[in-house]
Amino acid sequence: MATADQLAVIDALLARPFRAGDSGEAHLFSGAGYHLCHLQASRDFWEDRDEEVREGAQQEIETAFGHLAAALTARWGGPEIVRIDWDDESAPEPVSRLGMLTGEVQVWRRPEVDRWVGLAIGQADNEYPVELLVTVAELSTLPSAHRN
Repeated sequence: MATADQLAVIDALLARPFRAGDSGEAHLFSGAGYHLCHLQASRDFWEDRDEEVREGAQQEIETAFGHLAAALTARWGGPEIVRIDWDDESAPEPVSRLGMLTGEVQVWRRPEVDRWVGLAIGQADNEYPVELLVTVAELSTLPSAHRN
């Protein structure tokens, strides 16, 4: 997906109402106060665990992340880096879900809509795809204790 298409997805998520309860459809998970979308994914590594293949997939996602982060920074200024403690059971969604996939999220606050936009690279485990993730969530879900 091109950067312009990814920006369109983010714009749509910023305008989309949140659901009352958790639900998932294709590459979008939503719940009370959040949306989490998988924008791009590498192939999985169940059959081929070659390190060169894995590094190539990681680089492809990192490049897409860099382009999208640059576009968001051009729009809204520099992000905050939020570190996520994967075993923080008290963290609200989407932070707890993100914690299963990544340890760090770049965050842009959008106070005019009471939301934040988070961008991250995640992978559930070594056999799973490397993914470019975007989160749109209520500002109240952003953990203040983990901001840098």
